[in-house]
Amino acid sequence: MSGTSAALNPPADAVKPVRHPDAPAPGELLGAHYEHCFGCGGGQQHGLHLQARAGDGVGVTAEFTVKAAHQGAPGLAHGGILTTALDETLGSLNWLLRVIAVTGRLETDFVRPVPVDTVLYLDAEITAVHGRKIYSRATGRIGGPDGPVAVRAEALFIEVKVDHFIENGRPAEIQAAMADPDQVRRARAFEVNP
Repeated sequence: MSGTSAALNPPADAVKPVRHPDAPAPGELLGAHYEHCFGCGGGQQHGLHLQARAGDGVGVTAEFTVKAAHQGAPGLAHGGILTTALDETLGSLNWLLRVIAVTGRLETDFVRPVPVDTVLYLDAEITAVHGRKIYSRATGRIGGPDGPVAVRAEALFIEVKVDHFIENGRPAEIQAAMADPDQVRRARAFEVNP
């Protein structure tokens, strides 16, 4: 990515990321972490409904179909929506490390327009880890997984504890998520940045 800010460059002593032994298997669909998440939740009528799959190593892939509700200019995806798709895909990477993390910084390059009804093929990977900082990058291609790059991003995620959400989230949603009798769903609600 050209012109990336210094904050997105891992320090010299950053380590190579290591996939957690309990991470989802390559090819496994990750599913929504929270029903009401705009990026991946099924409970958002105009949400992205992004579906990510675990890849090999510390990577994920995802597909996002641009709908009419995602327009910015007539017939074209809104840049903020494309950035959201990148952010959601990048956030899914943290499942491979089995950590809770939030977006600290995200820089997006828009390379070409993305028309409505286009499938955006997203590919993301973690590049380095330094303490609580997780460095990653993603590309979004049109016309197929090997098609031309339309968008790309680099990101810095910060590992947090679940208290981050409890202390800062709206109480009604936090209480509902914490009261979910499904232990897995309850934990997953806080796994990716909301």
